Amino acid sequence: MARPERPPPAHPPTADDPLAFQVLNEVGIISQLSSNLAARLLAPGLNLSQFSLLNHFCRLGGERSLAQLASAMQVTKGAMTNTVARLQAKGLLAVQPDPQDGRGKRVSLTPAGRAARQQAVQQLGQGLAAIGSAVSADELAAALVGLRKLRVWFDANR
Repeated sequence: MARPERPPPAHPPTADDPLAFQVLNEVGIISQLSSNLAARLLAPGLNLSQFSLLNHFCRLGGERSLAQLASAMQVTKGAMTNTVARLQAKGLLAVQPDPQDGRGKRVSLTPAGRAARQQAVQQLGQGLAAIGSAVSADELAAALVGLRKLRVWFDANR
C-alpha cells in the first residue's frame, strides 16, 4: 500500500538558512525517521537504547562506570541504571563492583552482548538495504566522511 502524499510544509527551509542549520536540520529529521525504523527492526529483542549501549561497547571496548555511560549516551544515571539492568538480566552486560569506589559499578560487554549487537546490525542492514535505491554506495561513503567529522566535533564541544 502506497503512503499518501504529504502536503508541502507551510514554511519550508530556504537557501537563506545557514548551511550548517540546513545540514543539521536534515540530520535531525533523518535521525527521527531512522530511529523509528530501527526500533521496529530491532523489536522485540532489543530497544534502541539497549542497542545503542551495546554498540557503544563494541565501538570503544573496555569497561565503564554508570556515570560514564550516562554521560556518553546523554541520559540520566537513573535511565542508564535501568538500561544496564535490563541488558544484565539478558546476559548481555556484566556488572562488577568498582574496586576503586565501593559504591560504584563497572559495566562491560559479555560475549553474548557482542553477538546480540552483531545480530541486531544484521537485522538493521537487511531492513535498510532499500536505501540503495535512493542513494548510491559512493554517495553514502562520501556522506559518512563528513558525518564522522561532525560527530567528532560535536563530541569534543558538548
